[in-house]
Amino acid sequence: MKVAVVYNEAYPELYDQYSTEYPQNLAFKPYFDIDESDPIAEYEAIAKHLRKAGFDSYILNILDDLNIFLKDVENNKPDVIFNFVEIYKDVAELEMGFAGIIDLLRIPYTGAPPMALGTCQSKYLTKGVLSSVGVRIPAFKYFKEPQKIYRHNLKYPIIVKPALEDASVGIDVEAVVENYGQLKNRINYICEEYKQPVLIEEYIEGRELNVAVLGDKNPKVLPISEIDFSKMPSHLHNIVSYQAKWDPLHEAYHKTIPKCPAKLPKKIEAEAQEIALKAFKATGCRDYCRVDMRYSKDKKLYVLEVNPNPDLTEDAGFMRSMKHAGFSYRRALKTIVELAAERGEKLSTAKNSEQAKRKSK
Repeated sequence: MKVAVVYNEAYPELYDQYSTEYPQNLAFKPYFDIDESDPIAEYEAIAKHLRKAGFDSYILNILDDLNIFLKDVENNKPDVIFNFVEIYKDVAELEMGFAGIIDLLRIPYTGAPPMALGTCQSKYLTKGVLSSVGVRIPAFKYFKEPQKIYRHNLKYPIIVKPALEDASVGIDVEAVVENYGQLKNRINYICEEYKQPVLIEEYIEGRELNVAVLGDKNPKVLPISEIDFSKMPSHLHNIVSYQAKWDPLHEAYHKTIPKCPAKLPKKIEAEAQEIALKAFKATGCRDYCRVDMRYSKDKKLYVLEVNPNPDLTEDAGFMRSMKHAGFSYRRALKTIVELAAERGEKLSTAKNSEQAKRKSK
């Protein structure tokens, strides 16, 4: 089986120089090392694992050029596409468009279909879908454009988010506001900086849970992971901000420490699993997904985000849960490919059946 690991790094030269040393004047003690940032090497490592798992696997960088992908499909004829394309031409919303093109080509691919990607890309739409199936979410308000007065009935503190981003883009350490003045300034900043609608929601104080789901028609929940905020200093809110995810020189990066499995009451663990499966199915996800929740101080679970196609690097949250479920990294990748291949077999059977019916007529 030929597997194309397809990704889009339009400017690969940006990763040529990257320091892995902390400056001597750092104002806090780092918890993590600085990893060498080389996503292309990570994709090649994935392809290498797949080759060792028995697949004929190669990597393809489409470089913001759809023709590169189409020519490769024509020349190499991959049986399965491991889809890592998230942003095309610097537009995050086009992620669903690329998946749609693969659908039109009738090639099986890993991860979520276009509708799920589009739904989860919009925080506003996701909240509507979750509410419709009875999943608890924080109270929220949506502003399509800047206004003179931002009327709402939410309780402070409030967290302000760009409505069409993922990976914590636009959710920095200033995202939580305590009063109307801060709220207005933050909304205006997001509108100006990110040129998109803004979603505000009541900030839920509590424990942050990452609930990973694996599968397609019969998905299952993996061991629940938690982001430990116990070391977070008082001047920072307990959120997984952009800095906490991506900036190793920021204190928040070193005070958000993952723990898996999370120690939860059995009843809450079961409830979190049930909610994750409901969110997974309602948004149309498949293969692999991570549902982010808050377990509040009054012992309620709130879904914050549904993340189709989450990061699959070996030390990332989804793979952390896979590891605690007994999967090696190689077996985890192999399982995801097999889920896509199984859909391909069903697609091929249906196609052959359709052709046979036409011939009989």
